[in-house]
Amino acid sequence: MNAVLAEAFPAGEFLAEELEARGWTQAEFAAILDRPAQFVSEIISGKKEITRESAAQIGAALGTSAEMWLSLQDKYFLWKQNQDVRAQSDLDDVRRRARLNEKGPIAVLKKAGVLAGKSLDDLEGEVLRFFELKSLDEEPTLAAAAKRSNHGEALSSLQTSWLYMVRHAAREKVPTGTYSRKALEAIGAALPRVARTPEDFVALPGTLGKVGVRLVYVPGLPGAKIDGCAMLVDKTRVIGLSGRGKRLDKVLFALIHEIAHHTHGHVKEDAPIVETIEVDDDPYDHSEEANQEREANDTAARWVLPRGLPPLPERLSGPWVLETAAEAGVAPIMLIGHLQHLKKLDWRTTLAKGAPNVDDVLSRWD
Repeated sequence: MNAVLAEAFPAGEFLAEELEARGWTQAEFAAILDRPAQFVSEIISGKKEITRESAAQIGAALGTSAEMWLSLQDKYFLWKQNQDVRAQSDLDDVRRRARLNEKGPIAVLKKAGVLAGKSLDDLEGEVLRFFELKSLDEEPTLAAAAKRSNHGEALSSLQTSWLYMVRHAAREKVPTGTYSRKALEAIGAALPRVARTPEDFVALPGTLGKVGVRLVYVPGLPGAKIDGCAMLVDKTRVIGLSGRGKRLDKVLFALIHEIAHHTHGHVKEDAPIVETIEVDDDPYDHSEEANQEREANDTAARWVLPRGLPPLPERLSGPWVLETAAEAGVAPIMLIGHLQHLKKLDWRTTLAKGAPNVDDVLSRWD
């Protein structure tokens, strides 16, 4: 802890005492500095601040360091600020805003419409309610409990905030049906052949709601790098999608991947699963989370192509993609995306040009 000075004095007073001790007049000192007499007078009276240049000149003339004069001036200004009630109140507000921002990115959440408080009191109340905290001394529990596909990294505040946005959105509407693992598994297996166009996505929340799963779309926060999540909210099974990538195949694969997590029983009450789908699998990672991620990936891939990937020609062409996708009953972009994930196709391939975008459709979900 930094010691608080009981009292500090202007650097000009120290300079005046030093000149008096040496028997120098202000005019003589000004001549030594090659400065106008007014320059020295204003520093001594406190009308002019000591700059880095003038501190160096004063130090050179008196055989002291420039740092000493700058330090004397800074200590005085800080002491003076410490006596200013309004300045201290402003600093308390800065500390309070910093504490709020430690919970989540306040500016981003305001822009997203999550927070709207004008005063700090209002804003603090909103932050506590949003993160379900009793005080700012607590930490958001979902951040600590979440399991991730790239679980070697901590959940960022952006990702934590998005997870809570999904949590609150899920509570706005209760699924119409009772949860059935078997029925959900059937939906997951059928989705690649059901959702072949953006318009096919419109009915998906209702389809999953009938088997007891709440499907919500919460646009990803800038820089959050998150595709989706699977969690339990008040005993209800929930899947959240961010729409990242916007491409039909990316969003659909994220959805069936989360469905697989639920059907395999990976989702626990206290441990939501947060996904970054494109993270490469580490073959040396045999943790429970890594094994669950592989299981969900394998299941989702099997649902996309139940018969597996057919033999690939030497050159992957548009006609081959169209024919193979038609035989599998999936959208061509779904096959292209699958080949890209398997690194059989470059992410920059022209075959993906004009891929269907589901962003507008997702925004129509309630």
